[in-house]
Amino acid sequence: MTRDELAMSFGAAAAAYEQGRPDYPAEAVAWLLETVGPHPRIADVGAGTGKLTRVVAALVAERGADVIAVEPDAAMLDALRAALPGVETLVGTAERLNLPDASVDAAVFGQSWHWVDPVAASAEVGRVLRPGGVLGLVWNIRDETTPWVARLGEIMKGSHAEELLAGGGPVVAAPFGDLQVRTWTWTRPLTRAGLTSLVHSRSYVITASADERARIDHEISALFDEIGAVGDAVVALPYVTYAFRAMTGSAPI
Repeated sequence: MTRDELAMSFGAAAAAYEQGRPDYPAEAVAWLLETVGPHPRIADVGAGTGKLTRVVAALVAERGADVIAVEPDAAMLDALRAALPGVETLVGTAERLNLPDASVDAAVFGQSWHWVDPVAASAEVGRVLRPGGVLGLVWNIRDETTPWVARLGEIMKGSHAEELLAGGGPVVAAPFGDLQVRTWTWTRPLTRAGLTSLVHSRSYVITASADERARIDHEISALFDEIGAVGDAVVALPYVTYAFRAMTGSAPI
């Protein structure tokens, strides 16, 4: 399975993605966008079902913002349109945004920059950003310093996002300088159903063989029993949110 095939696998599990994946902390998104002025136009690229889109839209609503969701997967866009009917949507990728030159004030990527060609994507984002525009990258990563969370990761395998962040973080190219970075720690309450949807939203699991999916389901069931995620009982899943930003024309930091 190629990286492109994995990147385009999520539409097959759009409902699980919407239920299982977390939203982004408002503080992290506000930091990404703190230099954006009034009446901004903001593109959420690789928007998926709209997890980041809805937080961006809520935060900048008072500034008279125009938010555009860009996503290559039709099934994911359908889910986003159902959840956020007032948001403009475009079919596109980071390397081909289908937006005019200098037409947006910020381009944000939630859980998606690890799927892109960073050189081509940086150039394309730089093309559509206005002078001083912001590139913002954000990931929610499970905090595997908690033992049961580490075991969950072992069962369902690591992700490209986790590998990227463990390997030194994202890379950007011209016209951007080095990235500023901040992190936030937080917990998300989840029932067994939510935890199961989280697992089923992973590209490795979506594309796994029937036998491998059966193994994963068997092992997570035993783990969830062990931690008390039974029925409607709620457990706290710890996260670390990593946010990175740069502006067009910025010097290395």
